[in-house]
Amino acid sequence: MTEAEKRNNRKVRQGTVVSVKMDKSIVVRVDRTMRHPRYNKIVRTSSKLYAHDEKNDANLGDVVRVMETRPLSKTKHWRLVEVVTRAK
Repeated sequence: MTEAEKRNNRKVRQGTVVSVKMDKSIVVRVDRTMRHPRYNKIVRTSSKLYAHDEKNDANLGDVVRVMETRPLSKTKHWRLVEVVTRAK
């Protein structure tokens, strides 16, 4: 595996924007389903990712795609790749 292939092997997640109150930053909620380890029931969980939005392009309720990147601040380790669908 070459150095370029290793570098591009980054996590990509898709989620909904839940906050745009910061400058050049958004908070994205990523929902996923998992099987409970003991009870084997399907459980919905979500996690919040802080992402860098250079152009303040995303708005509340948009579905966006974010990619893992180097740490940009204490909590921001993701960056906005694209806005998949706009909120109505």
